[in-house]
Amino acid sequence: MSNDPLLQPYQLKHLTLRNRIIVTSHEPAYPEDGMPKERYRAYTLERAKGGVALTMTAGSAAVSKDSPPVFNNLLAYKDEIVPWIREMTDAVHEEGAAIMIQLTHLGRRTRWDKGDWLPIVAPSHHREASHRAFPKKMEDWDIERVIKDFADAAERMKAGGMDGVELEAYGHLIDQFISPLTNELDGPYGGSLDNRMRFCLDVFKAMRERVGDDFILGVRYTADECLPGGTGKADGLEISRRLRDSGLIDYLNVIRGHIDTDAGLTDVIPIQGMANSPHLDFAGDIRAATNFPVFHAAKIPDVATARHAISSGKVDMVGMTRAHMTDPHIVRKIIEKREEDIRPCVGANYCLDRIYQGGLAFCIHNAATGREQTMPHLITKADVRKKVVIVGAGPAGLEAARVSAERGHDVVVFEAATNPGGQIRLTAQSERRREMISIIDWRMSQCEKLGVTFHFNTWAEADTIAAEAPDVVIIATGGLPHTDVLSSGNDLVVSSWDIISGYAKPGTNVLIFDDAGDHAGLQAAEFIAKTGAKVEIMTPDRAFAPEVMAMNLVPYMRSLQKLDVTFTVTYRLESAEKSGNQIIAHVGSDYGGVTKQRLVDQIVINHGTIPLDDLYFELKPGSKNLGEVSYDGLLSGSAQSIERNPAGTYQLFRIGDAVAARNTHAAIYDALRLAKDI
Repeated sequence: MSNDPLLQPYQLKHLTLRNRIIVTSHEPAYPEDGMPKERYRAYTLERAKGGVALTMTAGSAAVSKDSPPVFNNLLAYKDEIVPWIREMTDAVHEEGAAIMIQLTHLGRRTRWDKGDWLPIVAPSHHREASHRAFPKKMEDWDIERVIKDFADAAERMKAGGMDGVELEAYGHLIDQFISPLTNELDGPYGGSLDNRMRFCLDVFKAMRERVGDDFILGVRYTADECLPGGTGKADGLEISRRLRDSGLIDYLNVIRGHIDTDAGLTDVIPIQGMANSPHLDFAGDIRAATNFPVFHAAKIPDVATARHAISSGKVDMVGMTRAHMTDPHIVRKIIEKREEDIRPCVGANYCLDRIYQGGLAFCIHNAATGREQTMPHLITKADVRKKVVIVGAGPAGLEAARVSAERGHDVVVFEAATNPGGQIRLTAQSERRREMISIIDWRMSQCEKLGVTFHFNTWAEADTIAAEAPDVVIIATGGLPHTDVLSSGNDLVVSSWDIISGYAKPGTNVLIFDDAGDHAGLQAAEFIAKTGAKVEIMTPDRAFAPEVMAMNLVPYMRSLQKLDVTFTVTYRLESAEKSGNQIIAHVGSDYGGVTKQRLVDQIVINHGTIPLDDLYFELKPGSKNLGEVSYDGLLSGSAQSIERNPAGTYQLFRIGDAVAARNTHAAIYDALRLAKDI
């Protein structure tokens, strides 16, 4: 038996959990037709294989038709979900893990123009800022109906083999009843705290009557909304005691904050640059006050913090949810005393930000997450050892090197710079995004263990490659900033990279033209504005920085608004001309009929990159495949076998921004799905 606090079993009522680490409920947006089909099951199963004690699915599954999914949620109100749930729970149980599901009614946290176009409901007419829809104020028959829907859904989940159900309260309908900010009902469900809590307790009572005592029921709720007039900490402690004393539930899953705005959501689920485990002490206060089982998760990305959470008695079960999207095998590596091999969560929040824009959740630097049916988390050895030469030590090149070395190949990497990292090293210049460098550091550590040879400060040329006698050459040279976008005056601009790297000194009155919409534009703006300069960010789009996405935008806005940065949308910078020591910026619009000017002393362009591909085209004639990639082979998971040049001596591929400007995840995915079959 281990004496590691994280590896101790925990008895939750009748359920024995094999350790103290859980994956809390979250919606990766993988359902198909509202069902947890093969993709969803494979994703969930991988975390069970990795050793987690309890994995919770869905964030959250909808119990009613008037709770239409906005994140591609599971539809727990359909009977057809039961066999799909059963397939998933059976598979997870076979791996020794427990499994629960989170149920909810979204209330006002959705839209009426989704699903069946039914009016959304809440205990007031107040809309939620994030989803902008005005709800119907619930009637008595709405309340009765929804309570029954919760009970029906819980019964389905038990029939499907779940070990329990957790109610999602915070921000959703149950919390909308509890919070004085969102409950304007009269009578038994509105007014006093007793009345505002009645809906929650009635739901639990109805579920308990259906599922019996041999089934875990819990609640994830806010014990402090951090909003004037809302549920405060003192109220939260009282709510916690009443939940415990109800005799209806088996644990509390504590959060702190509110999620009705992007800023509020980001404080509840912090991203990179924000403090780790900001609400852990608060959860500990609830645990001490109630002496009742407490679960908690909120940016607990590392094993040391998780271990402290358990050993200090702050919580009984610690959630490492985004961390398990990055590495589903955390527990296995702890058991094997290989904590240094755990792929680190860098808090980039690519996972959550994607679902809030209607996409699937993917980890920024584990491209196998969510693709378990086609992409491996564990790399197998190749039958034949090959010589693989990689040019470029950015995220794409390092992932290709790591995976190729895991395959057992002899891997050599050439990098022109002194250090690895490529664009990520530039990104990490911002204090708030410094965690991104762990994407590089982890891969370097893995590559060094695997015996990869690195040549830094080396500009690889065709002769350099030929001297290695490679079987496979992978070009991962990235790209260079593309600033040649104006009809005239391109010689008068600098790039966002020039600003971030320090190559160009910030001006005092600066126009940033950003039509890439990614982090670099906002990073450059922040660098410049912090010098005291006047800064305007202009974009031809109807919204600025769309590639940064909602939760990542929050810390930028908190900084840039304080620095009085101006944001201008729907205008396009067309040309620039010199005027003494100033620059005249000529501005138009894609909508037509507008001509404006700005007089500034610096123009910064953020327009993505142009591939640095000279070496690729120089090597192409000597390759067997002439650089061609079989997309059928790539997508089916078979080795590349195209031979168009009988005289060729090596296969040649390029990946990442050496192909076209994309993002870090795309670069790493390029590398994984190519190299896993070499």
